[in-house]
Amino acid sequence: MASQLHVRVVAVEERIWSGDADMVVARTTEGEIGVLPGHAPLLGLLKEPSQVRVKLAGGDQLTYDVTGGFLSIDADGVTVLAESATPATPDAH
Repeated sequence: MASQLHVRVVAVEERIWSGDADMVVARTTEGEIGVLPGHAPLLGLLKEPSQVRVKLAGGDQLTYDVTGGFLSIDADGVTVLAESATPATPDAH
């Protein structure tokens, strides 16, 4: 079993981010899903608007605000195909 996921975050016209991660968390129309290496294949419709969180080795996290699109999990990893995806700005609390 792989120890990392290969993750691609793609908007309609451009690749936003691609790399290896420990986990991906996304909110679909069916609810929030956490994806770890070895996850069963799945195709989910992303909730609009929502965020996708990519948890990297070492504890860092990338967060993207996404609108529309799909989350696809297969043997090659995870692909987030969104209508738009932009890096989230941290809350100013």
